[in-house]
Amino acid sequence: MNKNDIVTVEITDIGVSGEGIGHVDGYTLFIKDAVIGDVVEAKVMKAKKNYGYARLMKVITPSEYRVEPKCAFARRCGGCQIQEMSYDRQLVFKDQKIRGNLERIGGFTKDQIDTVMQPVVGMEHPFGYRNKAQFPFGTDKEGNPITGFYAGRTHDIIANTDCALGVEQNKEILEIILQYMRENKIKSYDEKTGKGLIRHALIRYGFKTKEIMVCLVVSGKKLPKAERLIEKLIQIEGMTSITISPNTRRDNVIMGDSYEILWGQGYITDYIGNVKYQISPLSFYQVNPVQTEKLYGLALEYADLKGDETVWDLYCGIGTISLFLAQKAKQVYGVEIVPQAIDDAKENAKINAIDNAEFFVGKAEEVLPEYYAEYEREHNGETAHADVIVVDPPRKGCDETLLETIVKMQPEKVVYVSCDSATLARDLKYLCANGYEIKMCRGVDQFPQSVHVETCVLLSKLGQ
Repeated sequence: MNKNDIVTVEITDIGVSGEGIGHVDGYTLFIKDAVIGDVVEAKVMKAKKNYGYARLMKVITPSEYRVEPKCAFARRCGGCQIQEMSYDRQLVFKDQKIRGNLERIGGFTKDQIDTVMQPVVGMEHPFGYRNKAQFPFGTDKEGNPITGFYAGRTHDIIANTDCALGVEQNKEILEIILQYMRENKIKSYDEKTGKGLIRHALIRYGFKTKEIMVCLVVSGKKLPKAERLIEKLIQIEGMTSITISPNTRRDNVIMGDSYEILWGQGYITDYIGNVKYQISPLSFYQVNPVQTEKLYGLALEYADLKGDETVWDLYCGIGTISLFLAQKAKQVYGVEIVPQAIDDAKENAKINAIDNAEFFVGKAEEVLPEYYAEYEREHNGETAHADVIVVDPPRKGCDETLLETIVKMQPEKVVYVSCDSATLARDLKYLCANGYEIKMCRGVDQFPQSVHVETCVLLSKLGQ
């Protein structure tokens, strides 16, 4: 197979990034935007010895799983990798992705996985679900400001103010910002030169409260003629918070380290179940409130709290899972590296009148081992114990030092919430080699139309 070859290929599998996989005379091709079951014509763009990457030129025979995408930019945009796949088939793909990682990386057998896996929790309405969106700003060839999303694997902006995954208010907000920029000759930030002012707009929406937050990330300290923008934005029903976040760094981190209130308050509120949360521009808060309630409900079900347990919630963010668990536990300790998030967590405990949750600032992989060592010193060699430990780490998973301490503390149960089933499988392999076994595992589709899936796993001590 050579570069620029044109081939006809049937798509028989899906890769972890949602790309179609087909074979021509034993040679494997990865083809973005092709759906399992398609017969396609593709052009080879990169040819390795045993496999290559090809561009979809046309669909000759469409798969039974192929659907018309809701968004005209679905193929170009980096946000929706599998919008052209029927939603039922997306859930099958996500189930297979979790299973594949558990088998390949975790070393679990198919029988073991079949015993513990439950069906992926899907959505009734898999569009318009995001309560948060971050829109980059740029400039078109005519010099006009634009906003939208990055094309796949690039920082080229596809101009689009009406994302099918976001709430309908986003479009009106973005059009107001663009009009303000044009009228007041305010430039978008240019990553290449470091010049220009407006980098991103962060929009948050409370699904239960209908409160709206707009935070402009700016490469500077002030927003010129801000009152003109505020005047228009506050006419939108539900507008609660307008802020700016200065970010003068020359890297890919979106938000600055702080924010300044331009109008209203520095946060919005929303509910998961009957727990109220205060969310600032810098807060980590799950983007899909409908599925988050199902995910945290699953974590609570797996923890099976009776009311007398001590629970540690590691990577606790603004206390979302901690406060959910505190309703049923004796005591919950939350750990999070972001100080602002811990401030929010403490405030969230207060506004919900929850007094059995305590929060610590720091890296989970440092705080828990230090707590364990200190407890041992202060109690003459007696070891610290937790009944349940909940972890909800970033994509990189848990540090091995943290996993070691979890094993030492010997909780009856570990509930692992993961946004990356590959690092989840790696960490489960460690825990299951050190006295634990998987009892239940279930995917929750937090991100319909994309290849990502959350997973919730219950582990218990062997012999329990």
